[in-house]
Amino acid sequence: MDKREKQSELLNLSEVPLFRSLSAQEVDQILERQGTWEAPVGTFVIEEGQPGDEFYVILQGQVEIVRALSNAEESHLGIRHSCEFIGEIGLLNQGKPRTATARVLETARLLRVKYSDFSDLLKIHPELAYEMASVLSARLTEALNENIRNLRDKNEKLQQAYDDLKAAQAQIIEKEKLEHSLQVARRIQYSILPMRIPQTAGYDIGALMKPAQAVGGDFFGVYPLNEQHMALIVGDVSDKGMPAAIFMAQSHALLRASIQSGVSTTVALERVNNLLLEMNAQGLFVTVIYGILDKSNGEFRYTRAGHELPLILDAQGTISFPERGTGMPLGLTDYPRLEERSLSIPPGGFMLLYSDGAADDRDTDKVRFGDERFHEIVRRFGIASPAQQTCEAIYAALVAFQTSAPQFDDVTLLAVRRLS
Repeated sequence: MDKREKQSELLNLSEVPLFRSLSAQEVDQILERQGTWEAPVGTFVIEEGQPGDEFYVILQGQVEIVRALSNAEESHLGIRHSCEFIGEIGLLNQGKPRTATARVLETARLLRVKYSDFSDLLKIHPELAYEMASVLSARLTEALNENIRNLRDKNEKLQQAYDDLKAAQAQIIEKEKLEHSLQVARRIQYSILPMRIPQTAGYDIGALMKPAQAVGGDFFGVYPLNEQHMALIVGDVSDKGMPAAIFMAQSHALLRASIQSGVSTTVALERVNNLLLEMNAQGLFVTVIYGILDKSNGEFRYTRAGHELPLILDAQGTISFPERGTGMPLGLTDYPRLEERSLSIPPGGFMLLYSDGAADDRDTDKVRFGDERFHEIVRRFGIASPAQQTCEAIYAALVAFQTSAPQFDDVTLLAVRRLS
């Protein structure tokens, strides 16, 4: 070290509050005895958990003090600058592990002071103890305040986590209650529909209803009227979920009560429409096809209230539809235009009543299943398979088409095969 560098370090050391009361000769003796060294950026001057028997005076540069370095509990305790010292806590716990890490942030020149040498210096200059005690007190207060801040921050995070957990638990409970309510509603809805499909000589009848949500707005009915006639119904409410399910139950109950032998299908639907208008606060409507099958000759006399046309498949696999005629949905106007029409199920043929969800299903790319695919499935199974199996095969094709996409709409199928 040349004379100029030594004078500079003497000047720096004399400015350190801890040594300000010492003479120039005493400061020089400390510098000569202890020596200085230059620490590059990133140097660990002190490492937490390691024992030490010295503290350091920063003559130049900056040193960062960190606790629990590279740990989830890491905390920044401050930055020490020129004329400050580090490692002084060890004076109180000599030989014990360090309580923090000191890492150089800006190239630093440091003076190393052994605890034993400082103790000898205190015997000559006891006033140094006051300065050291003042710094220690300030540092301990700073560390305590930092711990309090950390604890407060952790408490706030724990409280937030606890509040979030309570909210999540409440949501889970509400979700479970809702799911239970929906399951009950679904059981009630299915109990409204025929538990067993009535069969009759000369015909094979099958049906299937799959709501897009827990409950839906579709319904169907198969009701024997007398030895000669059977009522067939398929309906579709203009919505999904719980509102549609409630309106569906109302519509089905009113229609079931209006079915009477000898009463035309048009008159029955007009009665239902008038009653729906009185209770339709939600502005919903329902499409219905209601018809009476004459088992002796396969004639099906029906009224269509805005619903899909019946599909007829003959024994040769040809699909046909009756003329559209007039038919408006129920629940919208006082006097919907309705018209009773008839068709015949040919011997060995097949009739399918269905809701529009059967062809409207979508895949993950929003591509519609469509009439062409729907008709192809009907042709494939409609002649050779039992009616119930045909309904299930159609729905299985819809599920395979939609892949992972949710079901787009409620699906209802009512199949009637006239045996040869």
